[in-house]
Amino acid sequence: MHRSRLFGIFIDTPSAETPAAASFWAGAFGATATPVPGEEEFIALVGALPGLAVDVQSVDDAPRYHVDMETDDVPAETARLLALGATMVADHGGHKTLRAPGGHLLCVVPVQSDQRLFETTARTWPPID
Repeated sequence: MHRSRLFGIFIDTPSAETPAAASFWAGAFGATATPVPGEEEFIALVGALPGLAVDVQSVDDAPRYHVDMETDDVPAETARLLALGATMVADHGGHKTLRAPGGHLLCVVPVQSDQRLFETTARTWPPID
C-alpha cells in the first residue's frame, strides 16, 4: 500500500510573462509572491490555498495549469494513475510527468510537504494487481 495527496497547483507561464503573472495571481489570491530558493523557475504564491502549494512556474511552452500529486511511493502512484487512464509523458527519474484523460498534465513527485501534513491528509491506496 502507498499514500498520496494533491500537493499543489502550478500556473505554467511562458518565461517572459512569469513576473507579471506571479504579481497578478498573488494579487488575485491575496497571496505573497516569493521566489523559491534553488528553483528559479518557481515563484510560490504563499497563502493562496492553505495546505497546498500554489506556484507560478516559468516554462518554455504555452500557458497552462498542472497539478502535482505527492506520494511516499512514486512507482506505485504512477501505476495507479496509469491504470486510471493517464499516459506517461516523461520519466525524470525521481518524478514522473503524466497526461490525464482530457489532456491535462500532472506530475507524480516524492513527498514535498511537511511530513505531519502528509501523514494527516494523504489517502492510502491498495496495491494494483
